[in-house]
Amino acid sequence: MFTGLVIETGLIRALELRGESARLTVRADAAGPQSAPGDSIAVNGCCLTVAAREGGVISFDLLAETLRCTNLGDLAPGAKVNIEPALTAGAKLGGHFVQGHVDTTARVLDFSPHGVDHRIEIELPAGFAQYVVSKGSIAVDGISLTVAELRGHSFVCWIIPHTREVTNLAMCQTGKRVNLEFDMLAKYVERIVTLRRDG
Repeated sequence: MFTGLVIETGLIRALELRGESARLTVRADAAGPQSAPGDSIAVNGCCLTVAAREGGVISFDLLAETLRCTNLGDLAPGAKVNIEPALTAGAKLGGHFVQGHVDTTARVLDFSPHGVDHRIEIELPAGFAQYVVSKGSIAVDGISLTVAELRGHSFVCWIIPHTREVTNLAMCQTGKRVNLEFDMLAKYVERIVTLRRDG
């Protein structure tokens, strides 16, 4: 379980394809030295298990399903990724509850400055619109954001300077593919309603 509050941006060292799977290696100066094999860390919002660690360099094994459902397969050495260790008991609960289970990826339609803030508009793929509400929470590359506006086939969030500076949004460009995780409460409600309706 995570909160969507990124603690640092890690630097991709390597993405080694191994048939249908891959080994991802990341330098994470804050989370890396405190992690151990078996620990869970969200990388761009995707919950991964630490496979190996050497100092601040951590490695993860990526399943074919992970590569299919996330943007991790797009990464190249030098790319920056959002890093968040798993939530611990007694930790402050900022952001919102994030499972690290990416639902889909989507393209950034607009990322533009407006004064000191930035506006980001992201496409909303068919089949997921029911999970997004105005003023609701959404995880974008693992960042807890608030939906400011719903449009026909997209949604808009506003980015304050701090969020841009401490996440990989500092490198964001129109056309980039981002990971989306929708509020788990909405998915549970949909499941309950569907079962009651059909049962």
